Amino acid sequence: MSRLYVVLDVFTGDALAGNPLAVVLDASGLDSGGMQAIAREFNLSETVFLLPADDEARKAKLRIFTPARELPFAGHPTVGTAVLLGLMDAVAGKGREAAFEIEEAVGVIACRTRATTKRSGVATFALPRLPEASGPPPDAAAVAAALGLEPDDIGFDDHVVARFDAGNPFCFVPLKSVAALGRATPDFARWTAFAADRGAFLYTSETGDPALAFRARMFSASIREDPATGSAVAAFAGAIMAFDNPGDGESAISIGQGFEMGRPSLIELGLNVTDGALISATIGGAAVVVAEGTLFVR
Repeated sequence: MSRLYVVLDVFTGDALAGNPLAVVLDASGLDSGGMQAIAREFNLSETVFLLPADDEARKAKLRIFTPARELPFAGHPTVGTAVLLGLMDAVAGKGREAAFEIEEAVGVIACRTRATTKRSGVATFALPRLPEASGPPPDAAAVAAALGLEPDDIGFDDHVVARFDAGNPFCFVPLKSVAALGRATPDFARWTAFAADRGAFLYTSETGDPALAFRARMFSASIREDPATGSAVAAFAGAIMAFDNPGDGESAISIGQGFEMGRPSLIELGLNVTDGALISATIGGAAVVVAEGTLFVR
């Protein structure tokens, strides 16, 4: 049996940048083991399997796998797949802009897309779950040791090490400078500091670029370093609310990731605050199709 797939680079408008994503277009008949085996074959940070939605009013159902396990939610697969579905609508003559819902294990996700060329577009999705604190933070000295940094590298303004979860749990590590961000070298023998988390999201407000509010890196024991981590940025909204106390209204925050890997990525975080509380948030970015092919698997 043959199955079509598409590879996109996500959180970038340029091919061979951002975070690559494989999308298997028709996963009907595949069980979890088969999906996991295909995800291992692609060996990307995530692979998406498209299925018919449980509710026919929705666009599709997504199952998301890393090479090691299934995820209930992930940001760059959601953005990349939304862009792809929007491009398919545009090719079918349904217009360059689209709004639809998709289903993931975490819940129903509302998306908006716009095709910018035949192979690229932008997408924004509303967080299906707002960030919540996910337990006490690990000791800052243990965090520094696990990242190959000094304790003095950690923290700026009111930002301290914290844990938040918006579908996947992350430990957030504020760094004083972009130089410290570049020096970070994880020591996975000491990774027990992050045992409860999907990964460590390092960030600094010293970006060297006025268009960026933060520069970031994400390390994990499973994939080492990720060039763009939308689910971490979704949870990062919790850190911004806790430490920056943004005012009421809507705000847009641009986060650059992947620069140290040679795969620059841009993630747009939108916040909607009322009476000091976060009432909704969005993740957005661009994606471009870089490959298409056929899997000859059952």
